[in-house]
Order: sequence, then structure tokens, then C-alpha cells
Amino acid sequence: MPSMQIFLDSPMAISATEIFARYRDDLQPKAAGLFREGHDPLALPGLHFSRRRVESIALNTVRGGATIMAGSGMATGGRVRHHLKHNISRQECSVIFVGFAAKGTLARHGQNPVHILGDDFPVRARIYTLNGFSAHADQAGLLKWHGHTGAARTFLTHGEADAMQALASRLGKTQVEMPALNQSFDL
Repeated sequence: MPSMQIFLDSPMAISATEIFARYRDDLQPKAAGLFREGHDPLALPGLHFSRRRVESIALNTVRGGATIMAGSGMATGGRVRHHLKHNISRQECSVIFVGFAAKGTLARHGQNPVHILGDDFPVRARIYTLNGFSAHADQAGLLKWHGHTGAARTFLTHGEADAMQALASRLGKTQVEMPALNQSFDL
């Protein structure tokens, strides 16, 4: 990649990065070795942390030569919606969604124009998706983990209906709940 400014605009991701740096000896051996050799794999040239809201807002004036990494991979909340609002109509921009996006979310919308924060915007930016990245295990991994919990009741709240039904059918003797929006339960 050419040299450019990189902005990590997610307080949670910034905190996670700081935790990795603080506990560098607990990382995988290859990463821990890089730190021991004086090569910080978390210190990218041109990387800036945008923890404060005012810093995030200022990014909406950046024109060219920058990468903004913002959380909420499905673009359903958080700062990313503001960055999309200011850049989705700019044909010189690229938007890359990393990981899974559920049906009905902005990251998987596929329509033009898109509705963001109350307004419609024509999509002129190039849109890319990098599948294969996930923040949780696959079905086999989830089943293995669940088998160790001894849970009598399990709530499935995240995923597409067919995938959640398939997982529910394999959870064994646990009582499975798949709450609807605003549904409540006594625990």
C-alpha cells in the first residue's frame, strides 16, 4: 500500500489494540517475538487513533489519501454510518465491508440509493466485501463451546433465521429461545 494516513475510528478497537500491546508476551509466539525484537506489529506508519467524537467528526473533511477503519461491520450503528454518509456518494472513494453482513443491513443492502441516518444517498463509491472474516466460531465451534456450558436455556439472537434454526436443531436438550424484537423473558 502506498504511504497514507490511517485512522482507527473506534474507541472499542483502540482499547483492544492497547490491551494487545500491554499483554504482548501473551500473544501468539510469532507476534510476541516481533515485540521482543523491537518490531511493534500494531504500530503502522501513519496510524492515528480517533477516540474522541470531535476527532471522528473531523475525519469527514479528509479528502484523498486516507484509510478510515470504523467499527460496526454491518454498518447498523456507530461512527461508520457518518463516514458512509459523507463518502458513499464520492466516486473517488472505496468502501470495504469486512466479514459477514446480515440481510437487511446497510452493509448488505445492495440498493441504490441507500438510506443512511434519515437521508437517501446515491452510491458512487466502489463497494467491496471481504468475506471469510468472523468474530465468532463456526457452527461446529459454537456447538463444542455450548457443550461445555451445561446450559439449560439458550438464547440465539444473532444470525440469519435459517442458520439459527439449523443451530437450534443441534443444541440437544437445552431450551432454545429466538427472541423477536422487543420480546422480553424472565430469567
